[in-house]
Amino acid sequence: MLFPPSGRRSFLKRSLLVTLAVGGSGFACAHELMAAVSPTRRLSLYHLHTGEKLTITFRDPKGNHIPPALAEINRLLRCHHTDEIHPIDPDAIDYLSLVDSKLGGGNEFHIISGYRSLEYNKRLLRQGRQVAPRSLHLVGRALDVRVHGISTANLRRAALDLKLGGVGYYPRSDFVHLDSGAFRAW
Repeated sequence: MLFPPSGRRSFLKRSLLVTLAVGGSGFACAHELMAAVSPTRRLSLYHLHTGEKLTITFRDPKGNHIPPALAEINRLLRCHHTDEIHPIDPDAIDYLSLVDSKLGGGNEFHIISGYRSLEYNKRLLRQGRQVAPRSLHLVGRALDVRVHGISTANLRRAALDLKLGGVGYYPRSDFVHLDSGAFRAW
């Protein structure tokens, strides 16, 4: 297994954080706060390079990841240059879902880049593109996204407010990088 299991407890902690970030602290007690968090999670994705779309529930009502759904997400987020499929870190998928919640939910994320093969990453470097030689895209832990109708500045702000992973802001290229690494921003 490439990634440690993302348990329900970890998900609930993150859900608690996003609920506080989205809704403030207007709950009378922790029980009310947790009752407001739905463990079922859904994402809508559109890959700009392949034209493929996917709207999928990837966490069940108990908060567990749904393996066939993760496999479909892995396929959609494959390297569009080589068609190589690589597992995407469930924490990166959860992060994207929490950003969606912060933005009001139900958004379709336009994927610029998910998994990136070493071959494709080297090609981008040779072309002088600004990609990291040891990018988290290479291990399925990063996503470059935008949302139609939401500015990348607002998308960035939503991700930064969560303080869960890496957030890169590329306003000229009109996308935000999200990753499941340590919290940092650039």
